[in-house]
Amino acid sequence: QRRRDLWVLWFVVVCVVCKMASQTQTVTQTATAAAEQVKEVDLRKPPKEKKRLDYRPPEYWIKKVDLDFDVHKDTTTVRSVLTCYRNRGSPSGADLVLHGEDLTLKEVKLNGKVLSEGAEGYGHDEDKQLVIRGKLLPADPDELFKVETTVAICPEKNFQLSGLYKSGGMYCTQCEAEGFRRITYFLDRPDVMSLYTVRVEASKSEYPVLLSNGNQISSGDAADGRHYASFEDPHPKPCYLFALVVGNLKSIHSDFTTTSGRKVRLEIFSEPHNVAKLDWAMESLKKAMKWDEEKFGREYDLDVFNIVAVDDFNMGAMENKGLNVFNTALILASPDTSTDADYERIMGVIAHEYFHNWTGNRVTCRDWFQLTLKEGLTVFRDQEFSRDMASAAVKRIEDIIMLRSRQFPEDAGPMAHPIRPESYIAMDNFYTATVYEKGAEVIRMYQTLLSKHGFRKGMDLYFTRHDGQAVTCDDFRAAMADANTSDLKQFERWYLQAGTPVVTVESASYDPSLKQFTIVVSQSTPATPGQA
Repeated sequence: QRRRDLWVLWFVVVCVVCKMASQTQTVTQTATAAAEQVKEVDLRKPPKEKKRLDYRPPEYWIKKVDLDFDVHKDTTTVRSVLTCYRNRGSPSGADLVLHGEDLTLKEVKLNGKVLSEGAEGYGHDEDKQLVIRGKLLPADPDELFKVETTVAICPEKNFQLSGLYKSGGMYCTQCEAEGFRRITYFLDRPDVMSLYTVRVEASKSEYPVLLSNGNQISSGDAADGRHYASFEDPHPKPCYLFALVVGNLKSIHSDFTTTSGRKVRLEIFSEPHNVAKLDWAMESLKKAMKWDEEKFGREYDLDVFNIVAVDDFNMGAMENKGLNVFNTALILASPDTSTDADYERIMGVIAHEYFHNWTGNRVTCRDWFQLTLKEGLTVFRDQEFSRDMASAAVKRIEDIIMLRSRQFPEDAGPMAHPIRPESYIAMDNFYTATVYEKGAEVIRMYQTLLSKHGFRKGMDLYFTRHDGQAVTCDDFRAAMADANTSDLKQFERWYLQAGTPVVTVESASYDPSLKQFTIVVSQSTPATPGQA
């Protein structure tokens, strides 16, 4: 048996080496292309640290966004029209500064007039952000104005997989946390919630499927064998939830009738050879939609819900409004090759991304320090869903095993941080077990303290107060407190303190005459990096 195993191992090694040798040229070409994207770094310039308490609202708000994508090989042209107005709290004459990264700027217009680069038009700051001179903008905060930019990008060479990039035979996007600035100039921050319309045009034969957020409002043929589709999302959203998919895809589809009687078209897309493995994902989606209506009273709010499976996706899945994008590893299932654990994981992740429609999309984060507001809460919701779909006890044991094996070591190590960090240099470093899994346990404590009925009352008030808003963990805590007439001020410490608390039993005694058992416990948290 051991000899046979060694021969099998040797065969696998030989196959891998041969495959690597056959791919050497491709890998070298990819590495060379990726190297071209490496930015020149000024080591004398320290990285900027962002702090939670430094939050300030933007100088301007963006009410509406109109995007037009013209997709061609090696160059995609993006035309953006931003309908803006001044924040009443910002000074008259403040500059409008738009984030942008790896964009080739072609043109800038203000209210239809072409601006030139310079003191009387637009410029760039030290971080290469686009600056529209404040003296050109309306002083009246009630007066709308339009900023139009045209940029060129190259998704084929976007190896960061952030923004718009090409994966195999399709174009797709990933904009959380700060990828939208790699598509067009924008206020790339989650508290800027806008209404979006999108038009995309591409080759009809190469890319027959065109998708974006919201409901499709038109489609048709264009010149030179091309076609287009237009979409409108009636709900305001932050730019990190923007999505675009252009590809040669096949799909399965079904319908779901909501509690109010609306029929929603469900469609799941993948590359043609993977279509046979999508059925379980569709079944899981329907289960999640029904459960959210029954448990939290949350009904889906668009005419369509689309999911796309992508081979090269740098996150497990992404909750883009009405157009979820998944890594194929978390959506494809076949009875021939998938285990029970695979099926359970796919159902849980499908549910997690769908549940974000309310806890993350309709109500989102004011800033990225509040990430656990959407992720901890949604992990809790998908855990509760999985408990109801299978064995509640087994699911709880699995969650605790994961918490102890992944999150406890994180909390005990040099990278320990609260579920709501106080500062960061790169936000991508905080998609952690602490923010997600410990964050879910903090949400569970609300339910334990307030009861399931009290927790549901708090959730209802949270949605009623903050639908269409970008809010904070403090807003969530306030909704829970107000709905239950409870004092949760001390509960904030769970958002401020890193580390795993240690509970010590100080004494225990039983009084037989009263038939009463008394236990006295104390709780403390060991010192963690940057905290006492």
